Amino acid sequence: MITINGTLKFRLALWLLIAVGGLGIFLLIEAYTSAHRAADRAFDSQLEAAELTIADAIQWQDGQPVVEIPAAAFQILATNQQERVFYAVIDAAGQEVTGNLKGFVQPAWRKEAKQNPVWLTIPQDDVAIRLHGRELDSAGWESQEPVQIWVGHTLSGRQALASQLFERSLTRFLLMVLLASLLMLLAIKSALRPIRRLRHLLRRRDADDIRPLHAQVPAELFDLAETLNSLFARQRESRDALLRLTADASHQLKTPLAGLQSTSELALQSTNPQTWYQALETVHESAARTSRLANQLLSLARLRHASAQTLESLDLGTTLRDCVMEWAERDIAQHHDLGLAPLPSSPVRIKAEPWAIREMIGNLIDNALRHTPRGSEITLGLERGTDEVTLFIEDNGPGVSEAMLDRLHHPFERAGRQDTLGSGLGLAIVDSIARRHEGVLRVQRSTTSGLRVSVRLSLSGLNEK
Repeated sequence: MITINGTLKFRLALWLLIAVGGLGIFLLIEAYTSAHRAADRAFDSQLEAAELTIADAIQWQDGQPVVEIPAAAFQILATNQQERVFYAVIDAAGQEVTGNLKGFVQPAWRKEAKQNPVWLTIPQDDVAIRLHGRELDSAGWESQEPVQIWVGHTLSGRQALASQLFERSLTRFLLMVLLASLLMLLAIKSALRPIRRLRHLLRRRDADDIRPLHAQVPAELFDLAETLNSLFARQRESRDALLRLTADASHQLKTPLAGLQSTSELALQSTNPQTWYQALETVHESAARTSRLANQLLSLARLRHASAQTLESLDLGTTLRDCVMEWAERDIAQHHDLGLAPLPSSPVRIKAEPWAIREMIGNLIDNALRHTPRGSEITLGLERGTDEVTLFIEDNGPGVSEAMLDRLHHPFERAGRQDTLGSGLGLAIVDSIARRHEGVLRVQRSTTSGLRVSVRLSLSGLNEK
């Protein structure tokens, strides 16, 4: 039973969305951090420019710096966000010459500024400010005393610029996602087009059209197309085998029926009761053979086309002994030496269909009885290995030529002999039962010049310890 488990389109789209979504999240994080870095660089440059502008405005009077903050410095720091601006000029003694920080600059910061420019983001009056400080030597001034210049402002302008840059990146990203989604849908549709072509090619076929497929497919669909061609090849072989079996069966049934008709016509033309009696015996024997042939045909069809049944635990040794005892009591076995070889001491239990195993053993015995002369010895037995068991039957009859050994399991194959009462279906039924149980049939010459037929069955996972 075939059930629908999602769609390839959905699965492809889902995996692509996961991949694009993961990459998109990474890109958004990168865009966010890049926007803030760009805003920081831009406003930090303003702080440095304002600091240099203030430095240029420093004048010295009586050895003390005199600063009049130029308007250009405030223009540099001015933004549309009307940020609060902070500044301070501190002399070498640590005294604030001018500014609005009023002791906010810590001694540790001033000490650090003596070595390198200082950048700080710190809270001030419940708002965060960005503060920059550096010490400038007074070379070229009237005094040689260094001074420190500290400038800062609140972060609203930075945040506004960062948000603006991120929004632009986000807009571009969303447009790219939309475009990528459209391209993804087109790509999925294009990628699945060969599957649709293959489906249409199969749907246009007639029910009895099992020719090989001829189509150009991508490499990913090559195995599927080859599997379909292999399936079609097996169907052709099965159909040809069925047609051959039907033709052979018709021929095999036609011959005894024609004999029955001829015998009955001759009997009807005679007025001798003895002739009638002989005709009735002939009709009876022919009807028995025809009935047996029909039963074997039904068994072969059942084995080849019936679905698998529930397997049961079966003692193969006991089943073999019972079958041999049953056949030994039949009239057909009275003139043969039918017996058993020593069986394994422990039970050989397998999972199998009991009726099929009995049918297999019965056909092996019947085949040996019908194709060996009177007085022949027929021996059945089991050979148990590590993970397999071999059921065999061996006789000392005339055997067959080496060239015919591989053909004996074909339906209606009698090794070229017409002097037997067999139908030629016995080993075909045995082979079908062996395959049904994942076993292997082997036909070979025995050590006594007769025939040895064996069926090897796997015990892997089947034995009950």
